Amino acid sequence: MADPKGFLTTDRVHARTRPTEERVRDWNEVYVPGSLLPVISKQAGRCMDCGIPFCHNGCPLGNLIPEWNDYAYRDDWQAASERLHATNNFPEFTGRLCPAPCESACVLGINQAPVTIKNVEVTIIDKAWESGDVTPQPPERLSGKTVAVIGSGPAGLAAAQQLTRAGHTVAVYERADRVGGLLRYGIPEFKMEKRHINRRIEQMRAEGTKFRTEVEIGRDIDAAKLRRRYDAVVIAAGATTSRDLPVPGRDLKGVHYAMEYLPMANKVQEGDLTVSPITAEGKHVVVIGGGDTGADCVGTAHRQGAASVTQLEIMPRPGEERAPHQPWPTFPMLYKVTSAHEEGGERVYSVSTTRFEGDEDGNVQWLHLVEVEFIEGKLTQKPGTERRIPAQLVTLAMGFTGTDRQNGLVEQFGLELDDRGNIARDADYATNVAGVFVAGDAGRGQSLIVWAIAEGRSAARGVDRFLTGSSTLPAPVLPTDRALTA
Repeated sequence: MADPKGFLTTDRVHARTRPTEERVRDWNEVYVPGSLLPVISKQAGRCMDCGIPFCHNGCPLGNLIPEWNDYAYRDDWQAASERLHATNNFPEFTGRLCPAPCESACVLGINQAPVTIKNVEVTIIDKAWESGDVTPQPPERLSGKTVAVIGSGPAGLAAAQQLTRAGHTVAVYERADRVGGLLRYGIPEFKMEKRHINRRIEQMRAEGTKFRTEVEIGRDIDAAKLRRRYDAVVIAAGATTSRDLPVPGRDLKGVHYAMEYLPMANKVQEGDLTVSPITAEGKHVVVIGGGDTGADCVGTAHRQGAASVTQLEIMPRPGEERAPHQPWPTFPMLYKVTSAHEEGGERVYSVSTTRFEGDEDGNVQWLHLVEVEFIEGKLTQKPGTERRIPAQLVTLAMGFTGTDRQNGLVEQFGLELDDRGNIARDADYATNVAGVFVAGDAGRGQSLIVWAIAEGRSAARGVDRFLTGSSTLPAPVLPTDRALTA
């Protein structure tokens, strides 16, 4: 146990963010650089090293949280990094982007503020990079087996790194012009600077992983031919089909999916564009969807100089305390104020969009909405509550409905789908096609980054066993539908 009295004597301290008026003028990460290190050891000391560490249950990766908390408390950063990497290939990603179900499951959280697990995690890995403790780990020998990984998001990257380290020759195929999937083009720079992806890619290249960008399997290369070329294939293409909003006026100019809007802003930061072709500058912006992707749209609109930002959510406003039906250690639905919400804008709950209204040139100008409520379990419009709000840019951030079916990948492989439209797989992440495996959102549906990495690691074990008859890679996480995967 790090500090036997730490949870009694030390209050929870969050990472410090830069002033809102400063950070909305740039695209750098919102946190004050280096602000965590002076306090993080004492924060790690709040960990009680529980007899049954429920934080393990909260984390799909099974992170050894009490162990690296103890090392961080004792300033043994190298050992902390080793324990962190034992279960997580990319803690700098999860430490910035994960909603931290581990903290919701922290035993300390039963009656007081839980341990700042995310802050400890990201401090450990940032210090490891600064100290040179993160180095390539190439295999001692090659197996002679080849593996293709389709998709370079967190699931694909995790699978590729594990398989490369197991001695297989791995090539990652990415349809975008840069590696990273939604980490690269779906996550704004202010949430995670892309240098974190770049240095991991360089580590993986040094280990032997090959990357093929601007190649879409199903269009540029026939999927069946790819299967014949490699000994095994891992599909980690994500669940990239955005949920649409089929209401009158949907075809007006200025109504976009979030994943049409956010990538353009990131391409500006990459230097590919001078100005985004979809910009919020001077416009009244409405974001439909109250989740993390919606918040990303809000923060992006602030930085582009929007005249106003309104975020709509069809569900009621969550409470600030756990609801009785979401007891500890489940992951509760709570009212959350992200860094983007701190920067301004309005959030409106329990409303549904009925139509969009445009001008004579076909540009969206107004959004019509109505208040809704649950009556006998059914979402019902409240009479007399219709109104319209200005909307010159609308982003649809309502989640995703499944893997992309437009490029022919599913049909060319001959893959079976489950009843939710995801690629069906067994406990080893194997599909109905011999030698073809699936990991991450493509098989699980839209989920958390920790589940993507966990599934990538687990699928890698299944592939390794398929190729060699056995595997020393970590045991898989079964694709269950626990409450903590929300």
